Amino acid sequence: MEVANAVRMAHQFIIPQLHKAKLVIDATAGNGKDTLFLAEHTPESTTIWAFDIQQQALFHTQLLLTQHSLSHKVRLVLDSHANIAAYISQPIHIAMFNLGYLPGGDHTISTCPDSTIQAIKQTLPLLAVNGLITVAAYPGYEHGRQEGKAVYQYISGLDQKKYTVACWSMVNQLNNPPILYVIEKRKE
Repeated sequence: MEVANAVRMAHQFIIPQLHKAKLVIDATAGNGKDTLFLAEHTPESTTIWAFDIQQQALFHTQLLLTQHSLSHKVRLVLDSHANIAAYISQPIHIAMFNLGYLPGGDHTISTCPDSTIQAIKQTLPLLAVNGLITVAAYPGYEHGRQEGKAVYQYISGLDQKKYTVACWSMVNQLNNPPILYVIEKRKE
């Protein structure tokens, strides 16, 4: 396993579960790299939902999926991840959140603490037993630091009888590297 960053570690945490996943969410499609990863590592019958509030992000995601002949597995949604429950009512096996702004895009458009917490709150009851949520937070800039604190505050209060919550971070890196949170649903 290559230990490098929060997103790569999120992939390592979820990859053992992907072979049996039926419904997967990329809550923040961005440039499509996580969506592509999910499409490449799930069965042909898996449905992947990818959310983003920016048309530019969904365009890049669609382009990447088309280049790899995987667009048929993904439903792209131009909407906030805070509205996941409006689209999905079936059990979710994996949900990935990669917070912050669109790389190469407008840095003033970013995920927000309120919508991210709302999205996590909507995903938790839909999460299948043994399902995972990964959240990569970016404390290297002020807005990201505030959002990361809000996520930590919320998920650290989850019922330990129902959920296991972990945190992974690089400890010898400068400039406040990303932090990965992993939530596993243990029982209903």
